[in-house]
Parts: sequence; C-alpha cells; structure tokens
Amino acid sequence: MTNYTLQEKDSFTVLGFGTELKSDYTDYAGINKEKSDFWQAFSQDGRLDALKAIAINDYVFAVNEAVNNKMMHYAGVMTEASAPEEARVIQFPKGEYLVVKGEGKTAEELNNKLSGIAFGQVLPEAKNFAYVGGPNATVEMGQRNGLVLGEMWIPVVRK
Repeated sequence: MTNYTLQEKDSFTVLGFGTELKSDYTDYAGINKEKSDFWQAFSQDGRLDALKAIAINDYVFAVNEAVNNKMMHYAGVMTEASAPEEARVIQFPKGEYLVVKGEGKTAEELNNKLSGIAFGQVLPEAKNFAYVGGPNATVEMGQRNGLVLGEMWIPVVRK
C-alpha cells in the first residue's frame, strides 16, 4: 500500500477558475487531456500568475468538484480577496482527509500521479474510510531538486 495519512483539517476555502470536463468520468485519458489543455491555457494567458499574486500562501490547488451534475476542474488558491464574477469560491469541509504525498517533474505529472494513487489504489483498498463526494484537490506546495512537490487532499468519512 502506498504511503498515505488521514489528517484532520479545519474547513478552508479556495478561490478557483474552472472548466467543465466533458469526458466520461471513466475516460481517464480524455479527462487528463482536458485538464492539461485547461492548465496550459490558464498559465499562458497570465491568469495563473494573477491568481498566485492574490494568494495568502504558495499553494496552488487543482480542484475537482461535481457542480450541478457537471464534472468541474479548477485552478485555485487560498485568498482573502473578493471573488471576481467568473470565479468560484470552493468550500472544503472540516473533517478527516486522505492525504497522499508525492512529487513529479511537472505539476501535471504530480496531479496525475497523486490522483492515480489515491483513486486507483488507496480508496479502493481502504477498509475503514471512504470518499463520499465533495471537492478534492491536488495541492502544489513547492519545488525541490527540480521536482514539483505536493499532496492530494480528499475528504473522507469513517466506515
């Protein structure tokens, strides 16, 4: 089993800009391509830098959330700034979170790796906790030796 922890977290809010993912939820290649295209455009047009400029820390969140029966993906940060009209304020609940740590050559590789471990290994094998929905996120936390470091945070409940 992969290294993971269960951590109690206070509720927190992420301000995000997003896109609707149109691929079927079982089409991992399609979902990953849509996410990659979104991040590339969001980074190149300066929106990511503008978002980072209003953040209260260095964390960059890649958030997945079901909204009105749509699968949404957001780039976000923790901030105290007011939300522009096109942004979404994403509320993460207080409670226990599955936390999977990792690193990747790029933020995209980190996101794909942590998502695969969390949803492909840890959650299917978990006996005493389960993910029952709500927003989850990959959190890019910094760099070391040319690698992007981060964690996946998924709210869980005890079985």
